[in-house]
Amino acid sequence: MNETVIVVTGAAPLRPRAVDAVPPGSIVIAADGALDCALAAGLQPAALVGDLDSVSDAGLAWAEDHATIDRHDPDKEHTDTELALATAVGLDPDRIVLLSGGGDRLDHSLAAIGALGAPRLTSVPTIDGIWGVQRFAVLHGPGRTRLDVAVGTTISLLALHGACEGVTTTGLRWPLESATLEPMSGLGVSNVADAATVEISLTARVLTVFVNDHLNDRPSDHLSEETTT
Repeated sequence: MNETVIVVTGAAPLRPRAVDAVPPGSIVIAADGALDCALAAGLQPAALVGDLDSVSDAGLAWAEDHATIDRHDPDKEHTDTELALATAVGLDPDRIVLLSGGGDRLDHSLAAIGALGAPRLTSVPTIDGIWGVQRFAVLHGPGRTRLDVAVGTTISLLALHGACEGVTTTGLRWPLESATLEPMSGLGVSNVADAATVEISLTARVLTVFVNDHLNDRPSDHLSEETTT
């Protein structure tokens, strides 16, 4: 089993603090043109996955010498991020981290983060990521996570894959107890950490937790101290 697999996606440059948070020894997989972002940030992807319509010629040449290439037909039914995540799941990791510098395509952002809720990822104990300067975690129910944060940090809980059941929190100003979060409901948005440790659990479906602590202005660390699914 591989402890951590990093999937890099998107066309925006990665933040230095995001790269610093990558655990030593992690396996890095790049989704198409994200290979160029990974290389520019000093990461060395072990695999390049996608239809390869956006990776640079220089990046592709590097991959031909240093990485495994999994090229897909452009007329595919899955995004490059979904394909890269499928490769990551195949490595049977303890943790998958999705890294992206962000970008101006909201549809791409939603599809990439949403891909972490796919049923095939249920077997991965810890799923988290960094999108631009924002950290997040994805819980497949039944599951729980513990976050170490600064008091006053804004934390949002969103049901992106259908209603989440049995959502319970501790350490937040407005706690939830066995609550149901309807899809895209505002009930879980903009809560505040009243303690340095926040615990979140749910019994069913998929919950996405966003941590708004301005990663670019704080020391790098890992999003989830403990996550179980």
